[in-house]
Amino acid sequence: MTTPAELTWTLPHVVAGVMVLSLNMYVLLGGADFGGGVWDFLARGEKRDAQRALIADAIGPIWEANHVWLILVVVLLFSCFPRAFAHLATELHVPLTVMLVGVVLRGSAFTFRTYDSKQDAVQRRWGRIFSVASLLTPIVLGVCLGAVSSGALPMRSPREAATLSFQVRFIDPWFASPFPWAVGLLTLLLFAFLAASYLTVEAPEGALRHLFRRRALQSQGALLLTALATLVVARVDNPLLFEGLTSGRTALTMHVVTACAAVVSIWALATRRFQIARLAAAAQATFILWGWAWTQYPWLIPPDHTITELAAPRITLQLILGALGTGTVILLPSFVYLFRVFKRGDTVFGADAP
Repeated sequence: MTTPAELTWTLPHVVAGVMVLSLNMYVLLGGADFGGGVWDFLARGEKRDAQRALIADAIGPIWEANHVWLILVVVLLFSCFPRAFAHLATELHVPLTVMLVGVVLRGSAFTFRTYDSKQDAVQRRWGRIFSVASLLTPIVLGVCLGAVSSGALPMRSPREAATLSFQVRFIDPWFASPFPWAVGLLTLLLFAFLAASYLTVEAPEGALRHLFRRRALQSQGALLLTALATLVVARVDNPLLFEGLTSGRTALTMHVVTACAAVVSIWALATRRFQIARLAAAAQATFILWGWAWTQYPWLIPPDHTITELAAPRITLQLILGALGTGTVILLPSFVYLFRVFKRGDTVFGADAP
């Protein structure tokens, strides 16, 4: 999907790289929170209450702060690539609205469940809303990313767009094709795998730790199978995207390092080296995300509009990057301090181990 002539880095590419980095942080931190909701939903048996208590304890102190990274992505897209923001927010307004509702319901339900009476039936209903929203939201996030990557959202002239029906313009690009849904399922499984891997460190020794170790291995297996299935769907449904995912030295390198991280994760879980398993899971998620970003490069909205083409004026990008530099000096130490206060001095990945 790229040629050597296109591999010239400019200021818009730096901003786009910062967006991917922010999305990476959201996956590792906020994504694991959603994964915790998946395991909350699947909690069964005599250890059910203990599982949910562990998940709530891991998420509770810092889960709201993790949305900073997603907000940063949205603000950068709005400020630095306004045409792309307007187009995506319009064409994907249906799944984006569902995702937003899921985020709000999940946060509200988690709060109400935490502070309501433990014996109240209403409290249990809030728990179900929290769990279902934790499953729905990652799927819809992946569906949106899959629809963009597949090239199903071309930028049309207003006259051309006006000739299309509501279904053709706003529903079919993300609903009719199997590829966005494959990416949605992949996203859900990745978040569940991260959460289970993190929780092996958070859980006390004994049955609870063994339970999440087993779930981490199971979700890793499901994740690998779904990744292969997504490649097959891409080959059938999006040949150009499949070529970007499989051809070239860089694509091969990303597949190799992702596979190595997966192997290390499986080995560490099998041998009960949970600290290593946690880091390997985070590395695997990171390689998957950056592999997707590289596949899409240099397009911001495939197949016709590049990052450079849709960027705001240079002065805007310079001011935004200057503000980001100042904000980073405040944000990163604040996050480290937050994790140290509420997570007893654990490392960043362990600190957000829902």
